[in-house]
Amino acid sequence: MTIKRDYYEVLGVARDASTTRIKAAYRKLALKYHPDRNPGDKEAEEKFKEAAEAYNVLSDPQKRQIYDQYGHQGLEGQGFSGFGGFEDIFSSFSDIFEDFFGFGSRNHSGSRARRGSDLRYDLTLEFLDAAFGVETEIEVEKYSTCPSCQGSQCAPGAQPETCPQCRGAGQVGRSQGFFTIRTTCPQCRGQGRVITRPCEECGGAGRIMVTKKVSVKIPAGVDSGSRLRLAGEGEAGSYGGPPGDLYVFIHVKPHEFFMRDENNVVCKVPISFVQAALGDEISVPTLEGETKVKIPRGTQPGDVVSLPGQGIVSLRNGRRGDQIIQFTVKTPTNLTKKQEALLKEFARLEEKKLSTKLKNFLKAGVSRAAH
Repeated sequence: MTIKRDYYEVLGVARDASTTRIKAAYRKLALKYHPDRNPGDKEAEEKFKEAAEAYNVLSDPQKRQIYDQYGHQGLEGQGFSGFGGFEDIFSSFSDIFEDFFGFGSRNHSGSRARRGSDLRYDLTLEFLDAAFGVETEIEVEKYSTCPSCQGSQCAPGAQPETCPQCRGAGQVGRSQGFFTIRTTCPQCRGQGRVITRPCEECGGAGRIMVTKKVSVKIPAGVDSGSRLRLAGEGEAGSYGGPPGDLYVFIHVKPHEFFMRDENNVVCKVPISFVQAALGDEISVPTLEGETKVKIPRGTQPGDVVSLPGQGIVSLRNGRRGDQIIQFTVKTPTNLTKKQEALLKEFARLEEKKLSTKLKNFLKAGVSRAAH
């Protein structure tokens, strides 16, 4: 098992580094370890991938917050698994590489590969499914590579042709005095090629809209606001570009009995004032079924009892929280005459006991004052 280095250490920046500082540090490493500058150097390739992964996390405020709180394991719990290869890196950071080096990918000619768009899916879970994890299936509407032309946009047997107006450059120039102004070719729209026989199934788009069933594994311990990344399950790319990702945003339904407090589960259990006064043993629900709980003698409203390890699993360290049982004491209503008489007798005895305590207190005070 490969142990990942700290992302701040990879980029050589402080943990409070600004986004500008992080980008500058990544630029330096990307320039140093770029595969075109280190052909055949496996170590440089790994460092290039490592730096890209670190930048991907630390340049994204949400990913950075998760990483700062929970480390690599927290990101993995959200579905982040890094990049699949160089093309994934180049397509994801095409604008950045243009800024760094003046080009967006390793292919300098023809239509530039474009990464597919990322998609969002909002998934609502039951409380217990979020607590224990679940595998479910969702349906996603998205653009997928056309099965007829395989994304080439051309009819079977046809090929894209070099644009006759710009001759494949993607730009045309016109002279204005001593200067030549270059603009995007109006015929091929900057692609450098034209489709003379478009695919009938996709109309020359290279992609079609489909509804796909996707299996999603929800890890135990997710909560509302958690986000899972399913790499490659977004929309198909263009011109051979990789697909985007699918981000699943979690929403957890409230439970009728349990409430979540970080990794603890809180529940309120009503008891009678007799049980509170004398103590008792009762059955209470837990996430995994019923269990026996002792009510301590003399329990007051709001007192709690904890069941260690009966809470929710932490996405950070895998440990379970506790179940916190909070007692609420019910005041009896609709008393019978006998119950009312017993309560009055109880009140009389309580008043007598309190009166005796008060007299003893006053007597002790007078005695101390005399001395």
